[in-house]
Formats: sequence, C-alpha cells, structure tokens
Amino acid sequence: MAVPQELRARALHCLIEADPDAKVAAVYAMAAAAQEGGCTPDPAAELASSAAIPGRPDKPELVPPLKVGRRSMNTTEGRAMLIHALAHIEFNAINLALDAIWRFPGLPAAYYTDWLQVAREEAYHFSLLDAHLQKQGYRYGDFSGHGALWEMVEKTCDDVLARMALVPRTLEARGLDANPPLRAKLAQAGDQEAAAILDIILRDEIGHVEIGNRWYGYLCRLRSLELMPTYYELARQYNAPTLRGPFNLEARRQAGFTESELEALQAGAQTLAVTPDT
Repeated sequence: MAVPQELRARALHCLIEADPDAKVAAVYAMAAAAQEGGCTPDPAAELASSAAIPGRPDKPELVPPLKVGRRSMNTTEGRAMLIHALAHIEFNAINLALDAIWRFPGLPAAYYTDWLQVAREEAYHFSLLDAHLQKQGYRYGDFSGHGALWEMVEKTCDDVLARMALVPRTLEARGLDANPPLRAKLAQAGDQEAAAILDIILRDEIGHVEIGNRWYGYLCRLRSLELMPTYYELARQYNAPTLRGPFNLEARRQAGFTESELEALQAGAQTLAVTPDT
C-alpha cells in the first residue's frame, strides 16, 4: 500500500500497522516528513478505514487489568513484567495519538501537529522500554497486557471534546501520578537504566497532558462550555475511572491543571478515603 502524503491519512496508515517495530518506524518517518514540510494536515479530509483499528500484534494477550500478572521487584522476571506493562502502555499511547490525528476533522492545523509530536515521543518511549526489555531476555508480547486505555479511546470516538477530557486529562494524567513510585521501585531494585527511562517518560508526558488540557480548553471555549462542570459531566457520561491519590501535583501544575482543579481533585480523593465500602 502506498504511503499517503497528507498527514491525517498517513496517521491512519501508521495506526493500522500491526507490527510494533514497523509502526515505530512509520511514525518516525511521518514526523520527519512533516518537519521537512512534505506532510501537512488537511482538516477537511473525510477519512475511513477498511482495516482493523488499531493495528496490533497477536501478542500480548489482552486480559482484564486484575488478571495481569504480579510484578515483584525481587526477580528479573518480575521487573521485566513491569517494564513490559509500561511498554504496553506506550504502544497503546502511540495508537491513541495517531487516532487523535486522523479521526477528528475540522480542527486547527496546530491540533494535528501537536498530536504528531505526541505520537513521535510515545514511539520513542516504546522503543526505549522494548530495548531494555530485550536486554533482560524478553520481548514485547512475552507477557499479557490489558486494554483499558484503548477502551476509553473507543468510547470517545464520537466526540473530540470527550476524547481530550477523558484520555489525556484523565488516563494519561494518572501516569503522572504513578511514575515517581514506579521509578523509586525500579531504582531501589538496582535498575537505574529503567529509572532513567521513566524520567524521560515523565518529562514528555507532562507535555502530552498539557496538550490535552490546552485543546480541551479550546474546545470548551469554542462550544461556550465551562471547563470543570463539563469535565464532570463527561466523566459521568462515559463512566471514567474514579481518580484516587496520591497525586503528583507539581507535574499536574506543569501540565496545565489549575489550582481549582487540583483542589477539587484532592477533595474528591479525601471523600473516597472516608466513604465506607457498600
């Protein structure tokens, strides 16, 4: 199949690629072409896919989140399982960035180039983690994974506002909270290389969440909607996961969350902490 030259069609071409290495290479090539001015977005293009979305390999086997194996830091296999879980998140994050580019027409050109940057950086993260996994004697696909991130991508296919609210602002922002404890575990177990990779991921993910926050704000203003009430309504409508602390407040500030949002986030977590199970 010929590689499309228009950015959104090319993002779809990358999205349906199933082989992880080929997908990464295709994203790198698309980003390079865009930088050279040979791959620009057509916001008015009407696109459709006859192939399965997203393209992904036969392995890893997808299982419910609670059935993904335990990740003990005391064994090489346990640490590899954690690295594999992170690589799986980054592979899905490549796909979600590509989907954000091709699926939603009628947006400013900067929206598409922002999400191209995200796709390029997610591909880099996946490559770092996959290479580190191979150093430990494993490959991506050797362990199971879950599809929770992509499930929310599918739920929000009908509305770019919901996508911006519930994927970068919700699920990817949870990664900002989870990163420091995971980094500490890996460093304590002696895997300084993996800890350094998580530093790179946290730095870039702050930017990715900021992009989501910025376009969420743009879309709310475009539709004359209030940011926080609209977010809560979308979270309810799409059954988004309840956010629980501890929160990486400094990273969230850098990613564009307001103090009012952070206060509401913490208040909600405190309410959950004192609410008995029913």
